[in-house]
Formats: sequence, C-alpha cells, structure tokens
Amino acid sequence: MSTHIIVQARMNSSRLPGKVLKEVLGKTLLEYQLERLKRVINTDKIIVATTIYPIDDPIVALCDRLSVSTYRGSESDVLSRYAEASILFPSQTVIRITADCPLIDPMLIDRTIDFYRRCSFDYVSTDHAIYPRGMDVEVFSTDMLQMANSNTMQPTDREHVTPYFYQNPDRFSIGTYSEDLQASHYRLTVDTPEDFQLIQILLESLYPKNHKFNLEDILKCLQKNPQWSYINQHIVQKTI
Repeated sequence: MSTHIIVQARMNSSRLPGKVLKEVLGKTLLEYQLERLKRVINTDKIIVATTIYPIDDPIVALCDRLSVSTYRGSESDVLSRYAEASILFPSQTVIRITADCPLIDPMLIDRTIDFYRRCSFDYVSTDHAIYPRGMDVEVFSTDMLQMANSNTMQPTDREHVTPYFYQNPDRFSIGTYSEDLQASHYRLTVDTPEDFQLIQILLESLYPKNHKFNLEDILKCLQKNPQWSYINQHIVQKTI
C-alpha cells in the first residue's frame, strides 16, 4: 500500500508572511519539518505542494536542494492542489500535513497511519482535544481525495481540503486517533510572530542536544519552563 505525505506550503501567509522559510539556528522551519517527516516509517514519498506564483520559488529551490518532490498548483484551491499532486505522484493513501507544523512528531504520524490501516476508517485525524496544535495529522485515501475534488465546490472545502470528509459523517466513516495525553492547551503551530518565538525557543533548547526529539521531549521542556507557553497562549486559532 503506497502512502505519500503531502505538505501544503506557501510564502504568502496572512498573519506571518514567509513563515515557512524563517530560520532558527541557520535552518528554515520547512527544513526542520522535512527532516522530521523523512523519519516517518509508514510512508513512501514526501511531496511539498506549493503554488504557481514566483513568491514560492524559494520553497521549490529548498526542496530541490533537499531532494524532496514538489507540485505547484492553485493558491486558493488547495483541494485541487492536493488532488493534482496525488495524480502526478500516484499513491493509495495520502497523509495531509501543513507547513505550519515544523515540530510534527514522526512517531505520532506513524501511529496515526497504523490506526487508519488497522481500523479501516475512511478518514482519520489526530484529536485536537488531546494534542497541541502543531501535531495535526490527517489520513485518507487518494480515491476519497479525488471524489472530494470532483463533488464539492464549497469554498471552505476547497481551501481547507478535508472538511468535505468530516462534515459528512453520514457518507464517510470518521476516526480520531488519541492517546492518554492532555496537551491541547499548548500551541506548537506557527501562524503569528508569537508562535514563531516559541518554536524558536524550543528548537534552540532541544535540537542541539537531540536532533530527533519527539513530542514527549517537547512537553517535558514546556513543563520544566511553564513561562514559555504564555508567549502564544493568547493566540486564537483561525476557524474554517
């Protein structure tokens, strides 16, 4: 069963332009993320899906340097971007990751994929009530992706890729992967300057000692330094 990770990434972010290529310790956030994604066991390929616009040329250049495949499509219609990428690079299963999540845990991705395969759901995501924002994983079949691309013209579906699945539970079996954890009050995504500040602190604290740090290491660091989580605690997650 071929499984591809597709990462959506662009430079033209509304709240923090250019965030995916912001640097910490001489490396971009996207580079850290791709380094982590390459440690996922249950996947055959990583594709970065960006836009056709020149502003995103540096993303493609970085991926070329790192030998990561890219696809360029619509900026606003991200669903079509995913669907087209999955045609160019055929697979049976797609893992959706956003470039907002530079500290994504490879082991969490593997466990989520295992859960998807074991339980035969149409769509599986990590539980937002359990995990911090920034540990967001979605798993679904390529056939479902093509179905959504053909059947929905709702702007929210096309911008956010997967609402067509989880907002139609009568049509699809929906699974949520969770563990014995209570960490949803932490925010490990990057959407604002405050978010970047926290990620920078965590990378500077953890990466030099252990390039392969995981979510458990991050949580221990935050528990040891509780003041750090206040940096972006006030940020409100954008809703669909």
